[in-house]
Amino acid sequence: MKRKVWLIAGTIEGRKIADALAALQVDVYVSVATAYGASLYPENPFIHVQTKRMTFADMCAFLREVQPDLVLDSTHPYAVVVTETIQKACRETGFPYKRMLRPASEHPGCITVKDFGEAIEILSGTEGPVFLTTGSKNLVDFTRLPDYAERITCRILPLRDSLDNALNLGYKPAQIICMQGPFAKDLNIAMFRRAGAKFIVSKDSGKAGGFEDKLEAAAEVGAKLILIDRNPETGDDLEQVLAELKEKFSTGQ
Repeated sequence: MKRKVWLIAGTIEGRKIADALAALQVDVYVSVATAYGASLYPENPFIHVQTKRMTFADMCAFLREVQPDLVLDSTHPYAVVVTETIQKACRETGFPYKRMLRPASEHPGCITVKDFGEAIEILSGTEGPVFLTTGSKNLVDFTRLPDYAERITCRILPLRDSLDNALNLGYKPAQIICMQGPFAKDLNIAMFRRAGAKFIVSKDSGKAGGFEDKLEAAAEVGAKLILIDRNPETGDDLEQVLAELKEKFSTGQ
């Protein structure tokens, strides 16, 4: 009988999990949000990648069709709605669910806020260049910041949709950086200094997502880092998940 895992991937750890499952000859059905995300996975007879964005009904139908032995959620810590929908679908259909979660980072010296609205409120009472490292999805929120086009440099993924979004919102081409992270400390320092950043806005993407290098770089250039806090959540880190998968599927349980 074939063994199957549905892997919802939104982090760089997803590739490592997929490779590990394929090595155990487990069919892994990988869901990613973009064609770029799909391109990161190798051609492998055990790895099946799809880019469809699923509703709750889609997820339930997919689960009933595939009948996975395990649903493994390795989405980004800030993909709250996606995680909640996956959990709801698993409860509805009765399939086992597991969360792979990047450990949260220590963040001394940061201004921690609950959401983007609070970050914008704080920045509205300040002066000086702002460097956004939170992606393209929330660029529209920062258009509420007075003089946003003059103040903000944004770093986004090198995708046409992301760039079009930034340009259509009025961000200046000279202040848009399209690059795939994570970024080393020295590269962050160079970018922050080039932008003259006084404030850096970030999510806690964990060590794997380059947050610690970003935090150290902010301190090096004397910029204040504003951190969008995570929602409370529990899960196992990558090493724990890989060990459990090996134990489960190498023994055929």
